[in-house]
Amino acid sequence: MIGVAPPAYDPAAPTTAGTLPVGAPATVRAYVGELLRRHRRAFVVLVTVNTVAVLSSMVGPYLLGGLVERVPDRTRELHLGLTAALFVGALAVQAVFVRQVRLRGAMLGERMLADLREDFLVRSVGLPPGVLERAGTGDLLSRITTDIDRLGNAMREAVPQLVIGVVWAALLLGGLVVTAPELAPAVLVAVPLLVAGCRWYFRRAPAAYRSEAAGYAAVAAVLAETVDAGRTIEAHRLSERRVALSDRRIKEWTAWERYTLWLRSVLFPVVNITHVTVMGSVLVIGGVFVLQGWIGVGQLTTGALLAQMLVDPVGLILRWYDELQVAQVSLARLVGVRDIEPGTGDAALAPDGRHVRAERVHFGYHEGVDVLREVSLEVAPGTRLALVGPSGAGKSTLGRLLAGIYAPGNGTVTLGGAELSRMTAERVRTQVALVNQEHHVFVGSLRDNLRLARTDAEDAELWAALGAVDADGWARALDDGLDTEVGSGGLALTPARAQQIALARLVLADPHTLVLDEATSLLDPRAARHLERSLSRVLDGRTVIAIAHRLHTAHDADVIAVVEDGRISELGSHDELVAAGGAYAALWRSWHG
Repeated sequence: MIGVAPPAYDPAAPTTAGTLPVGAPATVRAYVGELLRRHRRAFVVLVTVNTVAVLSSMVGPYLLGGLVERVPDRTRELHLGLTAALFVGALAVQAVFVRQVRLRGAMLGERMLADLREDFLVRSVGLPPGVLERAGTGDLLSRITTDIDRLGNAMREAVPQLVIGVVWAALLLGGLVVTAPELAPAVLVAVPLLVAGCRWYFRRAPAAYRSEAAGYAAVAAVLAETVDAGRTIEAHRLSERRVALSDRRIKEWTAWERYTLWLRSVLFPVVNITHVTVMGSVLVIGGVFVLQGWIGVGQLTTGALLAQMLVDPVGLILRWYDELQVAQVSLARLVGVRDIEPGTGDAALAPDGRHVRAERVHFGYHEGVDVLREVSLEVAPGTRLALVGPSGAGKSTLGRLLAGIYAPGNGTVTLGGAELSRMTAERVRTQVALVNQEHHVFVGSLRDNLRLARTDAEDAELWAALGAVDADGWARALDDGLDTEVGSGGLALTPARAQQIALARLVLADPHTLVLDEATSLLDPRAARHLERSLSRVLDGRTVIAIAHRLHTAHDADVIAVVEDGRISELGSHDELVAAGGAYAALWRSWHG
């Protein structure tokens, strides 16, 4: 078949990520099999009630066929009363079991969808921290929102309906073979057309739907990044460039949408022609057989009715199988997290002390392009180190290496002599914590939000943590105190208060080494300064590595490391670096002036 060509595909265009992978077919099949095994009892019940419903629906054609067979024979009674009673009884049974089919199918779909959501969430939060850092928000959000929504319809409808359609079609074909075996081959007349149309469609559809989903993820990523960096975009006058990029992504996505719509516009007419062909072949061939005396009129009547009934399950299978193509792509994107190796580490490896050391570290987000080069640094316990430098110099990247989020490409980063990249993520998080400008308020009580850091914390400890970050004043003013519901549907917290909750969690987690990356960036300068003074009391005795975007943070530090072009160009105290008259002195004069 010749038609619309798929859109030109730019591999760099649809997605911003070397992000989260898409699950391989084997991974998807294995997961589907696992879901079915978990719910095999419900699946068997669904098949059973569906079988009863289909068998009861076949009673009518059999009764009508028998009635037509008896009409010409005047010596046989028609038994119209009995026939009508049996028909009504079968109809009642069918109605009851069709309702059960719909109910059981919906329940099975919802339970499988709930399992899928939970599995994806559990697997996602268990991924190595660096994977989620690199993935960004756009791809992850599109998977947990759009892909889950698409799968919701598939799980509730497509999977149960496909099961129903397959059982339905198989039983109708079996009934046709039993009732009028001579007519069974007539159904096969339309098979070549149906197979050709489906092969043409399904050779193109999976790749097209994958590209469509990737295109949508790219749109979501661009919009999320643009909103998150709105102030930066305005400051650097990048609005036109971002709008142009958004338009480009939307154009690519809609091109794939149009292409998949065209594929369906070819498939569905083929299916309709197949239905007409099946019915016509059964009637024509069956009519010839009746004239030849090979079958009776009653057999032809039953066979024609069963053939007509085949239209519904075949249409059902193809319709929901097409829907499943979209769902399969979404499922592959959700199950793709299973293809990521879980965070590994030596559970027996533990730090011997609190010294943080980086030796000859190289690191790059892309192969062959290093962001950090030949970085060596030692941070003694209890030291307050400030990382300063121009934007894009590698400060935040170095901070994430020292926090154990990333593993260096070359060189080592150690804590107490143990390599951070070889320790388990759980062990690292009990020793080192990263706090950045991103903050999250989860739906639930204020108490539950705080206990994310330590589940066994008592209320007195929660209030102490809030007090440490100057949040106890507004928290005690709440009507329900720690029981106040926050997040979506509850009390809306300002960005500053949400940041205070994030810092209170840090106090509860009580790590000995902290990496602070713009931890107070969402507060106004006066409030930020006040919070930092309050927080400094909590930080006493801990090792603090602060990525300093406000130079007063650097001024208060014990040691300042100036990062330029992926290297540490200066190292010393504030007074020493100002006296040296180098890059830090220039930054200080510019900021202080």
